[in-house]
Amino acid sequence: MDSQNLNSNPPEVSQEEALPAPTPEEQLASVTAERDRLAAENADLQDRILRIRAEHENARRRAERERSDFVQFAAMEVVRDLLPVLDDFERALKVEGATPDYARGVDLIYQRLSEILKKMGLETIPAEGRRFDPNLHEAVQRVETADAEDQTILSEFQRGYNFKGRLLRPAMVKVAVKP
Repeated sequence: MDSQNLNSNPPEVSQEEALPAPTPEEQLASVTAERDRLAAENADLQDRILRIRAEHENARRRAERERSDFVQFAAMEVVRDLLPVLDDFERALKVEGATPDYARGVDLIYQRLSEILKKMGLETIPAEGRRFDPNLHEAVQRVETADAEDQTILSEFQRGYNFKGRLLRPAMVKVAVKP
């Protein structure tokens, strides 16, 4: 009886045999869908690669620009600290009573320091006789006068400077105003 029970069980059928085989059209549609999915995934990955490359290039350019700015303006603070020395030389040159040789020596030192600073990027801001510009000049004194045009700079108390196109110190000036 045991042998009959074993023989009476129906043979097992695999699921692959139970399902009908896909038609060639279904196989083609399946392959086409898979190809389209892979093409879309490939396009997405290509787009991500391009974006990452662009971000990397932008970061590289930004870092290069920042490094260039740092190098370009690193001397700015040193030059700013030297401006009082330059001012002192200008005042020393205006003093009368020094021997001609001494005055000549001071003038030579002033000229040499001035040339070095100009090579580094220091530029004087023109003031006297020009129109007052609050971005470049600091009005220390306002004088009512009919002899000069309104907002004209009459004299300069302290010279102003730009460093490589950036304002380092505004010029301190006396400005004419109409009465």
